[in-house]
Amino acid sequence: MPHPSKHARLAALCLACLLPAAAGRAVEFWVAPAGTSRADGARANPFASPAAALEKVGALRRLGQLPPGEPVRIFLREGIYPLTGPLSFQSPAASGTTGPIQLTAAPAEHPVLSGGVRLAGWHPLRENLSGLPPSAREKVWVADAPKIAGRILEFRQLWVNDQKASRAREPNGDQLTRLVAWDKPNQVATIPATALAGIKQPAGLEMVVAQVWEIAGLRVQSIRRNGTNALLTFNEPESQLEFEHPWPPVIVNTHYRAPFFLVNAMEFLDAPGEWFEDVRAGKIYYWPRAGEDLTRASVFAPTIETLVQIEGSLDQPVANLEFSGLTFAHTTWLRPSQQGHVPLQAGMFLLAASKLSPKGTPYHAGLDNLAWIGRPPAAVSVKNASHITFENCTFEQLASAGLDFQSGTHDDLVRGCTFRDLGGNGIQLGKFSDPQVEAHIPYQPADAREVCAQEKISNNVLSDCANEDWGGVGIGVGYARNIVIAHNEIFNLPYTGISVGWGWTKTTNAARDNFIFANRIHRVGQRLGDLGGIYILSAQPGTVVAENALFDLPPSPFVPDPQHWFYLYLDEGASGTTVRDNWCPAEKFLKNANGPGNTWTNNGPLASAKIKNAAGLEPAFQYLLPKTKAD
Repeated sequence: MPHPSKHARLAALCLACLLPAAAGRAVEFWVAPAGTSRADGARANPFASPAAALEKVGALRRLGQLPPGEPVRIFLREGIYPLTGPLSFQSPAASGTTGPIQLTAAPAEHPVLSGGVRLAGWHPLRENLSGLPPSAREKVWVADAPKIAGRILEFRQLWVNDQKASRAREPNGDQLTRLVAWDKPNQVATIPATALAGIKQPAGLEMVVAQVWEIAGLRVQSIRRNGTNALLTFNEPESQLEFEHPWPPVIVNTHYRAPFFLVNAMEFLDAPGEWFEDVRAGKIYYWPRAGEDLTRASVFAPTIETLVQIEGSLDQPVANLEFSGLTFAHTTWLRPSQQGHVPLQAGMFLLAASKLSPKGTPYHAGLDNLAWIGRPPAAVSVKNASHITFENCTFEQLASAGLDFQSGTHDDLVRGCTFRDLGGNGIQLGKFSDPQVEAHIPYQPADAREVCAQEKISNNVLSDCANEDWGGVGIGVGYARNIVIAHNEIFNLPYTGISVGWGWTKTTNAARDNFIFANRIHRVGQRLGDLGGIYILSAQPGTVVAENALFDLPPSPFVPDPQHWFYLYLDEGASGTTVRDNWCPAEKFLKNANGPGNTWTNNGPLASAKIKNAAGLEPAFQYLLPKTKAD
């Protein structure tokens, strides 16, 4: 079993390997929004885009005009850099493999890599539009939807003056309505007819239903009224996935009825801060909040899923890239509009699923379900790469995940970064089952280079993540080894803070020797149940959960069991894990169907006050907190 000092030595080695890219002499290029295509990249004659600078670096290296190993530093000036596709780091010449590359903000400046388009031309809506609630008349503004490649841009997120607006929904805000019935054999949901606000045809209507530790987003296919109720059916493929898969469940019984809300209809546009896009008409409608002047407002809609893609191969990995002081913003994710969204856990969505009767498989004797999953996209994606650094960066206003280390990565560093206003997971790392592999089969690849290893995630702030898929987490790790997650501040999340492990198995797999240390986790679990401040799943020998501070986990009023939440949660198959010296105000822990070899020592309110006070950001990173208003 590893001692914490082993992890500390590992992290120091990782950091030392990364420093040469930023130290000493380096070739410099400059980029500015006002740059031109004829620029040479000098400070007085900057390129117009990071892609142009990288293209120049690649050309110089291919021509042998940069010495092998020569560091390159690319400075980005203040402003927004709109991207129409991912900034790609794949070819050896422009990837950092033949010499370190640093993309950094110019001193005291704040460049933004944006996947969005600015919406302009707003004016008050004067016509009496069909379906618009009477309360919204004379209050709603309208603009033309932009066209991308000749087609009306469809999107699911909108940001006004850096604040996320709400797709028109019923009920508003944090309120939810309860199901009347849930007919699994016939795949029908019964709801109060009043929730439809007079809607007779489904059009683009969606239903979001809570299912204990996840949500499901279902596109409505038909509506049939029956007295005071309405019966809804849903489109495929999500209807079959949702009604046939037993976990996570939608619960409707005499004691509890699962909550839901409806979204994406003109009839729901009845409150400030809500918006609706009429794709057929090519119009966007928005009810401004108090003080918002849409003639001057900054309004963005997202256009692309991924802003930066770093991807090599196992034999030729990308290496030695550093991103410093950059903001990554405005990504989209349209799959829920096209195929629905039915997750299994931690945002990993079902591709196929079924219930087992009788129970059992060769690899899991008591298994009652089969599932195959897909992985949600991230603003920044890293695969088959090493010595990649993200320092003092901001990930915000994103439809799905922030940063993703998919597989084949090692010796990377994420430090001093802020993750906020994300639709999905803040950081996701490691395999969570390949699409063609059943989700409960333990992952143990023949080529160990596939496994994410020796990664360090430290002194970051993660808040308001998973604000669309409530089952997402702050930091989610699948099958990985020697991962250090230390001194992070994690708060204001709908479900779990840190989740490590996958597979629901006691069988030995690729996960081991992970170190979750001195994190400060609070105000999580605000919407869903069956959660942990820190959640450990499956066998991962040598994993240590130590000296974290966890508090203020108030149960949501909408969960089926308001007591089924835990500061520390070791779930199915968890084994070989040490849990020690974690501070929390009560010994509220769960050890569910655990395997052997777990040890618990000195966890709860009697843990040292020094542990509580030392958890979270270290002093050099406290400056991050005012941005996020952490208490």
